[in-house]
Amino acid sequence: MSDPTMEFKAECSDRMKDYPNTTMAEIAKVFMVESTQPKYSYNFSWMGRPIIQYPQDMVAMQELIWEVKPDLIIETGIAHGGSLIMNASFLAMLDYCEAIESGEPLDPNRPKRRVLGIDIDIREHNRVAIEAHPMSNRIDMIQGSSIAPEIIAQVKDYAKDYKRILISLDSNHTHAHVLAELQAYAELTSVNSYCVVFDTIVEDLPANFYPGRTWGPGDNPKTAVWQYLKTHPEFEIDKSIDNKLLISVAPDGYLKRVR
Repeated sequence: MSDPTMEFKAECSDRMKDYPNTTMAEIAKVFMVESTQPKYSYNFSWMGRPIIQYPQDMVAMQELIWEVKPDLIIETGIAHGGSLIMNASFLAMLDYCEAIESGEPLDPNRPKRRVLGIDIDIREHNRVAIEAHPMSNRIDMIQGSSIAPEIIAQVKDYAKDYKRILISLDSNHTHAHVLAELQAYAELTSVNSYCVVFDTIVEDLPANFYPGRTWGPGDNPKTAVWQYLKTHPEFEIDKSIDNKLLISVAPDGYLKRVR
C-alpha cells in the first residue's frame, strides 16, 4: 500500500528541483531586495508576540520541528520573543500529539520539551511579556553574550541531559560572531537535526543596505557558514529547503547534521 506522506514529499521534490532556474526564483530574489528596507518581516507576530521573520521561514521551522521532534531548541537572539513563543508552541503541539497517540494524560504544567533563548540584552518589557505568555512554562532565558565562555558553558550544562537538539542562530550578524556561535553550539545539534543560521541573506543584498552596521556583504552569517563547513563535513546545507522557500532570510543557512 502506498504511503500518501511519502508520495507528497516525492511530488514536492520533483516540482522544486527546477525552481532555482525559473523566472519565479528571479522574482523572489527581487522581492527579497525590495522587501528588506521597508521592514516587511517586522509586520508579523506569533501568538501575540512580534516575530521578525518571513512567513516562509516560519513555516520551514514548523516543518523541521515536526520532522526532527526535538526535546530542546537552543536559540541565540531573543528580541521581542516571537521566535521563542513560536518554537515553544510547536514543541507543545508535539507533546499534545504524542499524548493523543499514546493515550497518556498530558499535564501542560510539566512540559517534556523546552526552548532555551540567549541574548546579550533582554529588554525588561520583552522579558515581562514573554514570562506572561502561556508558552512561558517551557521557555528559559539566559542574558549574556552567546560567545562568552561562561555563557557557552552554561548552555552546554543545560543541554547535557537532552537527547534531540535543534539549534537556531539569530543574534549578531558579523562573520566572526556567527562563526564563534557555530563553533560553540553546532556540535550540540543531534544527528539528522538542524542548525539553522538566519540572516545569511545579508551576503546577497546591496552593500549600502546596512549603513552603520558592522556586517554586510563579505562579513555576515553566510560567509561564516561557508568557512565553518570547510572543516565540518558532518553538516551539509539542505538545498531542498532553499529551493522550496525561494523567499527566505536564510539561504545556505539550513544546516543538516548528517553524521
